Amino acid sequence: MSISSYPFDGQAVSEGQYSYLFRELASHSGVADSVAGTGFHTYGDSSGMQVKVNPGFAVVRGHAVQSTATETVTIAAASPATRYDRVVLRLDPTANSITIAVVQGTSGGGVPALTQTETGIYEFPLATVTIPVGAATITSGNVVGERQFLGNTVGGWTTATRPTNPRTGRLGLNVSTNTWEYWDGTQWKDLAPTITWSTIEGSPATFPPSSHTHAWGDVTGKPTTFNPSSHSHDWDVITGKPGTFPPSTHSHSWSSITSKPSTFTPSSHSHGEYLTSGETISWANGSKKPHANSASGSGTWYAVWVEGDGTFCRNTSSIKFKENVRDYGVNEDAVLSLRPVVYDRKDTVNEDGSVKEGRKDEVGLIAEEVDEAGLGWLVNYLDGEVDGLRYDLLGVALLPVVQRQAAQIADLSERLAALEEKQS
Repeated sequence: MSISSYPFDGQAVSEGQYSYLFRELASHSGVADSVAGTGFHTYGDSSGMQVKVNPGFAVVRGHAVQSTATETVTIAAASPATRYDRVVLRLDPTANSITIAVVQGTSGGGVPALTQTETGIYEFPLATVTIPVGAATITSGNVVGERQFLGNTVGGWTTATRPTNPRTGRLGLNVSTNTWEYWDGTQWKDLAPTITWSTIEGSPATFPPSSHTHAWGDVTGKPTTFNPSSHSHDWDVITGKPGTFPPSTHSHSWSSITSKPSTFTPSSHSHGEYLTSGETISWANGSKKPHANSASGSGTWYAVWVEGDGTFCRNTSSIKFKENVRDYGVNEDAVLSLRPVVYDRKDTVNEDGSVKEGRKDEVGLIAEEVDEAGLGWLVNYLDGEVDGLRYDLLGVALLPVVQRQAAQIADLSERLAALEEKQS
């Protein structure tokens, strides 16, 4: 017979039939308690390698189980690596029982899987227990609850304990988010999400009203006066008129022009004197590209320093300009660690928006790397940040390196000469 019905008087009803019936009534396995209630709550109290399970009532795959006293469950000794065990209600149809049991994990492994068959063993999770290496007791912090709770037409759960295989339309209160949610067949969705105008799909940006009229008195922001019909006004009655007007094309004599400059840019010429310390020129920022000029002629030539404010001065080295002279130790290894690089200058954007391409394939050092090498005296700073390098002092930094190498060469030459003399 392919169709059966039950239970009726005088009819034998099997365990499997009752289990199927109660599963449908309860919707799923779970603890009969309020969400996060104490029924079958599992906890550690640092009393040894054991956990406690509170009394409670639950339905496991259509079978009822009730505990009326707190049960103590033993946890196996710690493993060489962290282990995860799970405390479960284990339904065994063959033994006609539901008992509290422990599914022991493997040393260093993850949380063990549960056995959940439709007709045989079915394990309902109560909690996961973490057993650290060398643990002698189970504390409250080692136990994490996994209970699911029963509902009638609707259920209640936390985000972590939602039904694992719900039917489409399953409804419940998620106490983790305090929202009603339902299963749409693929995911849990908020039953009553907060709606804002921006979350409404296809909402128009503006709303043109239908044709209508307004009473003049209801219109706000209306002008107090309106453009009159074509007419004219006398010049004297016009207000806000300009005081002056651009005249027609004409000319002026030089002597009649006021506020004219007293001097003018001269034609191309040269100067026979050098700039002296303290003098400035407007193109000290390099806009005239003095590095591109050719240098010729006899006389004294100086390296020039340019201060941040554009002041030029010559680079002097005579003892007459110096005092408190003393030796300075240079870290030769730091100098030898410097890294020569080739690089491209970044493009710059001018005030008018045009882009000036940076120069390509320049050779030099990175100032930050020089600073990190402990050679900060070669580094220029601007507004508290690394900005440039004193390449003119790089030769000073290299002198101790060359001197050390010269000493090493002389020492090696002496050893070689002594060796040759000994061999001869």
